[in-house]
Amino acid sequence: MKKTIEEHAARFDDHAAAYDDQQPENEEYRACVSLVIDHAAPEPSDIVLDLGTGTGAIGLSLAADAAQVVGRDISDGMMDQAREKAAAHDIENVTFGSGTFREPNYNGPVDIVVSNFALHHLSDDEKRAAIETIAALGPRRFVLGDVMFFETPDPDEPYYDPEVDDPATVGVLADALTDTGFSLTAVERVHGQVGVLVAERAERTEGE
Repeated sequence: MKKTIEEHAARFDDHAAAYDDQQPENEEYRACVSLVIDHAAPEPSDIVLDLGTGTGAIGLSLAADAAQVVGRDISDGMMDQAREKAAAHDIENVTFGSGTFREPNYNGPVDIVVSNFALHHLSDDEKRAAIETIAALGPRRFVLGDVMFFETPDPDEPYYDPEVDDPATVGVLADALTDTGFSLTAVERVHGQVGVLVAERAERTEGE
């Protein structure tokens, strides 16, 4: 991680009030949001954990189809925006609280984990540790939308900010997922530096 958690949190706190207004200009971000929502596809009994929930774009969208959505983020300002939106739309099965990828501050049951445009702030080793933490929660599905490299990035057209972001290659992420017991079931390329990965676990057989 190129910045501390506190530095990242402060940066997002500063942008929280205007964050949603800025996203319509970001086609790749909006495409990832839609793909993560579509691939998450919760059932009515499912509990969804949204890591790096931000202003709740994904968690709030999934709430109508899930039993409960738990949002975790490092930015109080972003979560305040999410809570305001939840209240404005009378969404009562979503809760937001402080947590990170490696310390999500949640120990309840989880069926689906989602995350969008957040994991790329971590180094590759930190990403692996985060995915290990997610796997240990026992979800059947993990849907990750993020900045990731499908090809060697063009230094003249960077999609990310090298001062604060640290994207991984798709291969690094795929290996981390399969090493923790997931199977990669879908790869959606949105841009040469942006995509969505869907990872699932095989159904447990009796006696396991």
